[in-house]
Amino acid sequence: MKTAYLLAAFAPLAGAILAGLFGRAIGRAGAHTVTILGVAVAFFASMWTLADVLQGNTFNGTVYSWATVGGVKLEVGFLVDTLTATMMCVVTSVSLMVHVYTIGYMADDPGYQRFFSYISLFTFSMMMLVMANNFLQLFFGWEAVGLVSYLLIGFWYTRPTAIYANLKAFLVNRVGDFGFVLGIGLVLAHFGSLDYAEAFKVAPTMADRTVELIPGVPWSLLTVACICLFIGAMGKSAQFPLHVWLPDSMEGPTPISALIHAATMVTAGIFMVARMSPLFELSDTALGFVITIGAITALFMGFLGIVQNDIKRVVAYSTLSQLGYMTVALGASAYGVAIFHLMTHAFFKALLFLAAGSVIIGMHHDQDIRNMGGLRKYMPITWITSLVGSLALIGTPFFSGFYSKDLIIEAAKHAGVPGAGFAYWAVLAGVFVTAFYSFRMYFLVFHGEERWGRAGHGHDTHGGHDPHAGDHHHGLAAGEKPHESPAVVTIPLVLLAIPSVLIGLYTVGPMLFGDYFKGVIAVVERHPAMAELAGEFHGWWAMALHSVRAPAFWLALAGVASAYYCYMVNPRVPEAIRGAFGGIYRLLDNKYYLDRINEVVFAGGARLLGRGLWKGGDQALIDGVAIDGSARLVGWFAGVLRLAQTGRLNSYAITMIVGVALLLLFVVLPLVRR
Repeated sequence: MKTAYLLAAFAPLAGAILAGLFGRAIGRAGAHTVTILGVAVAFFASMWTLADVLQGNTFNGTVYSWATVGGVKLEVGFLVDTLTATMMCVVTSVSLMVHVYTIGYMADDPGYQRFFSYISLFTFSMMMLVMANNFLQLFFGWEAVGLVSYLLIGFWYTRPTAIYANLKAFLVNRVGDFGFVLGIGLVLAHFGSLDYAEAFKVAPTMADRTVELIPGVPWSLLTVACICLFIGAMGKSAQFPLHVWLPDSMEGPTPISALIHAATMVTAGIFMVARMSPLFELSDTALGFVITIGAITALFMGFLGIVQNDIKRVVAYSTLSQLGYMTVALGASAYGVAIFHLMTHAFFKALLFLAAGSVIIGMHHDQDIRNMGGLRKYMPITWITSLVGSLALIGTPFFSGFYSKDLIIEAAKHAGVPGAGFAYWAVLAGVFVTAFYSFRMYFLVFHGEERWGRAGHGHDTHGGHDPHAGDHHHGLAAGEKPHESPAVVTIPLVLLAIPSVLIGLYTVGPMLFGDYFKGVIAVVERHPAMAELAGEFHGWWAMALHSVRAPAFWLALAGVASAYYCYMVNPRVPEAIRGAFGGIYRLLDNKYYLDRINEVVFAGGARLLGRGLWKGGDQALIDGVAIDGSARLVGWFAGVLRLAQTGRLNSYAITMIVGVALLLLFVVLPLVRR
């Protein structure tokens, strides 16, 4: 089976190298052929691996020993169990759909080969992350997905907003990664190993150990280490307040929006915390921190989706909100539920992003939902798949999102960690918010009045060179009509719509209430959420039928009904609400002013500190005192000596006589008197 593991990890890398280094030689068809082939090989190898793991065959071993430093082994190794195999299948399946979709979406882009190389390299990086059996390889994959996401977000590098967005993503992730490195450092320093199995074995003995970050103030070692690790997850998985990079990353092409924000990069933090469950379970404080951050993200990022008009940004804020739901599940010790929602969300969110891209193609790269309407009859495949994705997102019974989302709400209800009460009400309120903004977008895009056809009204985030608009015009011109996307775009939509409906009901029972994660995810007895969920679960059919008595069902229905009334029946209502609550609208429109705070406080503070070090330290102290000051001192001393160097013998003779007299007066005479 080791061959399957190597194929799953390195086949996308081979495709990336061929497309990246030899793209001109093999041409466009060659570039997409080798990368799609590489990801397809990885997908089938992952499916083979999952089938083998389900037979009870797991693997934890070293593939390559890099170095041994002070008794610490630095290795490349694979840990293949049910958690790893699940992530491998999710990553490769969504990546394969994105690769195929890209053929149509990027058909005329001059960076075609480069784009395929990047997305294939991204897939390799994510596979190395999820397959790691040690913190070193985890960190390699962690940084690699961050680097490639930087390249992808700024793919259209001639566009200033794209460069700003990828730099913002890079810097915000460095903040999270600083905490991540500190967490890994604490594990290495106190546990003595970077290997997962060895660290988890030692963890219970560290439960009572403390560290003094501030002299005289002891902190639990595991609490500090887990919070530091989770700060890394906050950056990568875009949790409040390190979420600010994700909406701006929409500047990249739509396929990478689906790849980064559905199944791969943003879920890396969720996967990491689930993998570290043996550590997090030993600290209720860390779990309380996790569930509180997740609840804030789930609710308050959902609010921002209500006021967005860019179709991709609406979906981006829904990603933020759903990542908050996953994090709440982690904090409730329902790690399996978090991974389950990660899996279901990957399919319906990739579907929604790719459907948004299909709409953008049909609208000639106008992304403003206020300029759409009535697309249902022009883009029937995109319409029906978007509806499926939206129904899954809001948790409609029998759709995949329902099973995972409903279980997260129940897990928060039964969690006993600090902040669980707030989390429960936040995720419950988030159901209404999610339904409202999802169907606001759906109704504005596919139903109602046809608002397109006004020349010049569109805007584009497609990049510095838009291959689809040679005259730099975006949006449909007067008399033009939208059109359905080509088959290479719509087939991935249909293939993603199928698991968006079915995968939840088929997997909820065996994955969460069987032995699927037994021995992989640790949950201690004092955290009862999963046990309570198991007691309430009586099969997927009964769960869906009983949901009509739960508040989440009626909140979702109320959200859809409210969106229908506001945008289909009485469109004046949103304007009236905006006028009545102008302050709240401005707060949401400015994204809680967090970007402004970052620019003024952190970026401004950094510039102020840099200017102070430049003016005070460099110019005044180093140049003014140390360098120029020492030169002036030497010059002054030389000027004094110059007064005595007259070049006249009589002056020198007088100086010598005076010197001898002073010597006799102050040195010889005191000695004689003694």
